[in-house]
Amino acid sequence: MEIASSPVYLDASALAKLYVSEARSDELEAALLGRRDLIVSDLALSELASAIARRAREGEMTGIDATRLYRRALHDLERGEFWRTELTERVHREAERLLMGLGRRVALRAADALHLALAADQGARVLMTFDRQMRTAAGTLGTFDLPV
Repeated sequence: MEIASSPVYLDASALAKLYVSEARSDELEAALLGRRDLIVSDLALSELASAIARRAREGEMTGIDATRLYRRALHDLERGEFWRTELTERVHREAERLLMGLGRRVALRAADALHLALAADQGARVLMTFDRQMRTAAGTLGTFDLPV
């Protein structure tokens, strides 16, 4: 996987691969190694917490491991490993515009519309997602490079 453009917005599916060993985790880590242009939202961190908690609930990891992974991700975000972006009123209105427009043509979940609006708000050229539905919506929008 090669990512030439900059900056790069990571949705929750991409962020999860950096903290939980999954298919393509190693490939993503190699592609992102040394980059200083990675954008992560608090929304993605909340979704990551949900995914980690689900894995602990389903017995795929211990509660201690889940807490450790979440704290590591939070620490990385707080110490500036990623550019941090947050939901604002403007981002919500853009997400709603996407839902009312793009959402009429393709399946678009509210959280995905928020990720698309956050990425656009931050000037991301690349949207890194491993979620098929999100990728379809982003591809239809045509605004971002989708390297996966």
